[in-house]
Formats: sequence, structure tokens, C-alpha cells
Amino acid sequence: MLSLEDIRPNEGATHAKKRKGRGIASGHGKTSCRGNNGEGQRSGNSHKRGFEGGQMPSYRQMPKLKGFKNKFREVSYAINVSRLAEIDAEVIDLAYLQENKKAPSTAVALRILGNGEISKAVVVKASYISPSAKEKIEKAGGKVELI
Repeated sequence: MLSLEDIRPNEGATHAKKRKGRGIASGHGKTSCRGNNGEGQRSGNSHKRGFEGGQMPSYRQMPKLKGFKNKFREVSYAINVSRLAEIDAEVIDLAYLQENKKAPSTAVALRILGNGEISKAVVVKASYISPSAKEKIEKAGGKVELI
């Protein structure tokens, strides 16, 4: 039976602490792993975050970002007529597409574009439709409603 005092870490999982400043024979004597001269050798040495030893820090070398991101931007989802032909529904609108995971949930507007062909009659409710898409949908016997 295994008891608490028998538990040991795995082989090689732990190692002895580096004992600095304990004589030349230890391998960590004299300068105690600090090198011979310079700022890092002295006591009280500390640097600001991002300090690179006097070299121009990388965050100052980088160019500043230009422009901004409009947090009021409304995302619209664009879909081609050829994709509409693949959908098995009589009425296609943004809510239907989002419900069936065909449009992102962040989209607030639906745009219909005219690439491809459609042969079945569907009712499409969108906020924008290209003239060629409108022509193809109505030619197939469908109907277009602008929201």
C-alpha cells in the first residue's frame, strides 16, 4: 500500500539549488555567476521592463500604429445567387441564415450579389441586392424584398 511518506518526485524532476559564492571549487565562486564587470555585477542592479542595456528598445524601434478601428461599424454578410440556389427554403433572410449557421452571428445586414445561377423560386429579404442578382431571382420566378 502506498503511503504519503513514500511519494517521491519522478527521476530527474528535481535538482539541487545552485549554491553561489561558496568557493572556487564549487564552480560558482568568486563572482557568483554574475560575470566580471559591468552593471549586472553590482549589487542593487535592476532594470525597467523593456530595458535592453542602452540599445534602443524594440518598442521604440517599432513604428506607431496609424488609423483607428470604428467600434460602431456594422458588419454585413454578402452571399451570391449560386449559394442561394443550394439553400432549401422558400424565404431566405439574414435571421434564417444565422439560424442555420450559414451567416456569422455578428452580421446585421444581408447583401445579395449576382455571381452564379438560380433556377428555383425563392423569396429573398435583404438590405441590398445587386441589379444582376435581382434580375436572376425574378427570372427564376422568385421575389425580392428590400428591408
